[in-house]
Amino acid sequence: MANWVAVDWGTSNLRAWAMRGAVQVDFEQSEQGMGGLTPGAFEPALMDLIGDWIEGPTRVIACGMVGARQGWVEAAYRPVPCLVTAPDALTKAPTQDARLDMRIAPGICQAEPPDVMRGEETQIAGYLAQNPDFDGILCLPGTHTKWVHISAAEVVSFRTFMSGELFALLSQHSVLRHSVGADGWDAEAFADAVGQTLSRPERLAAELFGLRAAGLVGPQTPEAAKARLSGLLIGAELAAARPYWLGQDVAVLGDPSLTAHYAAALRLQGLAPREAAGDALALAGLTEIYMKGQ
Repeated sequence: MANWVAVDWGTSNLRAWAMRGAVQVDFEQSEQGMGGLTPGAFEPALMDLIGDWIEGPTRVIACGMVGARQGWVEAAYRPVPCLVTAPDALTKAPTQDARLDMRIAPGICQAEPPDVMRGEETQIAGYLAQNPDFDGILCLPGTHTKWVHISAAEVVSFRTFMSGELFALLSQHSVLRHSVGADGWDAEAFADAVGQTLSRPERLAAELFGLRAAGLVGPQTPEAAKARLSGLLIGAELAAARPYWLGQDVAVLGDPSLTAHYAAALRLQGLAPREAAGDALALAGLTEIYMKGQ
């Protein structure tokens, strides 16, 4: 049996770890993400996954979109600058099952320029638990990529870029879907595209259509088109995020298939970014919250 349960509950997926202190004893996951659940369906979805792990009242600490306005219960944002872990700021969720002591971690917000994060702060907490002396920039690639300034274990400021969502929209729902392949990669095409929009971001829209044209009048392969599309978007993002990464110690956190591209783009600019897998960091962050609350 677990003496507490860690939960990472996103829009599409639900992951849960049975814990005894800082030790993982079991793991389960499902596709019961927040995006597909009605308000009354959260508790049954969770109990289907973790019901066998708990007997008496058990603390459950969750992060992610489960705390959004459309989630189980809204966990209010904390404004920057702030520490990434705040056990006293957990929001208690209403439950029917007396065994559940359900708590949801808050997100982080920024007034100017307006920005929010929910879920990434727990990965950041995990990274800082493993690297307590880190001062610099954390990049968290994804659908909405975050660039986060960390100093003295606090989130000082951050910016979000929709590059991942733009890639999905352009590659699947625009004219570029006829040119961009689903598989394969061309590292040289990626590097060239990063350089183009990093140096001339104002040309992004024209370069995007150039991907379509190159497939019609030239020898461009679908693999090269995919890599170029990614490179053009990441290059433009790096141009806008330059105040964050230029001359800084940078770590890239998340899915290795994404962090590899961002790390490669940063290495082209002379940086030596660290990389860390986001799945392990989410659990490390939830564990840090639990242990600090004891």
